[in-house]
Amino acid sequence: MQYNSCFRNIVLWYGRNQRDLPFRGVKDPYKIWLSETMLQQTQVKSAIPYYNKWLKRFPSLKDVSKANLEELLKLWEGLGYYRRVHNFFKAVKIITKVHNGIIPKNYNSFISLPGVGEYTAAAVLSIAYKKPYPAIDVNVKRVLARILGIKHFTVFNKRRIFKVLKKNIQLFHPGSFNQSLMELGALICKPKQPVCCKCPASSYCKGFNLDKPEDYPAIKKRSKKPHHSFVSALIWREEKFYIQKRNNVGMLPGLWETPSFEIKEGEKPEISLRKGMRKNFGTSVKIINRIGAVQHAYSHFSITLHGFNCLELNSQIKGARDFDWISKIDLINFTFPRANYKLFSLIDLKV
Repeated sequence: MQYNSCFRNIVLWYGRNQRDLPFRGVKDPYKIWLSETMLQQTQVKSAIPYYNKWLKRFPSLKDVSKANLEELLKLWEGLGYYRRVHNFFKAVKIITKVHNGIIPKNYNSFISLPGVGEYTAAAVLSIAYKKPYPAIDVNVKRVLARILGIKHFTVFNKRRIFKVLKKNIQLFHPGSFNQSLMELGALICKPKQPVCCKCPASSYCKGFNLDKPEDYPAIKKRSKKPHHSFVSALIWREEKFYIQKRNNVGMLPGLWETPSFEIKEGEKPEISLRKGMRKNFGTSVKIINRIGAVQHAYSHFSITLHGFNCLELNSQIKGARDFDWISKIDLINFTFPRANYKLFSLIDLKV
C-alpha cells in the first residue's frame, strides 16, 4: 500500500493544528538540540520553563562552552535525568574544539557525540538542516503501529516502520514530516482514547478500520517498580551541616547530598545509619532526633528516605570525596536530588 497521501494529510493537518511552542519554527540547531535533549522522557509543559530559562542565561552554544558544570546543573535542577546535562556539556565542548563551534550536519559526526542517539540526531538534523532522517520516538512508533496494523515491535516490524518513513520523508520538508508525526501522536493518536474522529490518517489506519486502535501496539504489562528505603544523616557542626558530592558516573551524577545509606530489610534506620557511618567514614555520630521520612519516585524505582539530625563527634568527619560544610543560606549554591529537598522541607535546618 502506498502511504504518501496518508502522510500528506498528516503534514497538512500539522500546518493547521501544531501547538505554539517556543522551539517551534526555530532554525538554530543549538536551540533545537537543547529542546530535544530536555524533552527526553520529559513532558513538554515541564520542559518549556527550563528551555526559556536556559536560553536566557545561555543564548548560544558558545555561551555554554564557557560555563562550568555546576552552573549548568543548578539551572537544570528539578528537570531530572541529570545525565542529559552532563552529556550535553561534554558534547558542546567537543563541538567547540573539533567542529569550530558548529553543530555538525553529518549524521555520523553528530551521533558520535555524548548523549546523541538515533532519535535526537534525526530530529535535529531534519529540523535544522533539512536532512531526510526519520525521527522515531514513542509517539511516532505508536502512530505507525496503528496505521500499519503492527502489534509487536519485532526487528522485522521496526525495519518495516523505518522503511515506510524513509521512503516518504523524501517527499516533504523533513523537519515538518517528523514533527507532524510527533504532534499527531501527542494530540490525536494518544495511547488511550485516541481522537480518531479528528485524525487526518484515519482512512488509511488499520487500527481504526478494525475498530480497535487501542490494540495497536500491544501494551506490555508493566512490572511493579521496586522500592528501597534509605536513611540520611544531617550531620551538624555548629550552624553548618555536612554535604558531599556524588560521583560523575551513575545515578544523579555530580549532585550534592547528605550522607545516605540503604536500610536492610527488618533493620531500624538508626542502626543502618550507624553502620553506614562506620563503614564509609570510619567514625560515628550522635543521633539527636528524627526529622521524618519522605517518598520519592524515580523512573524505575521508588524510595523512602528517613532523615535524622546528628552531631559530629570530636571533629572526626572527613569527606572521602568532594565535600563541604554549609549553612542554610548556602543551599542556593548547590544542586541536590529532589528527595533531599523534600527532607530539607521538613525542618528549618537548625538543630
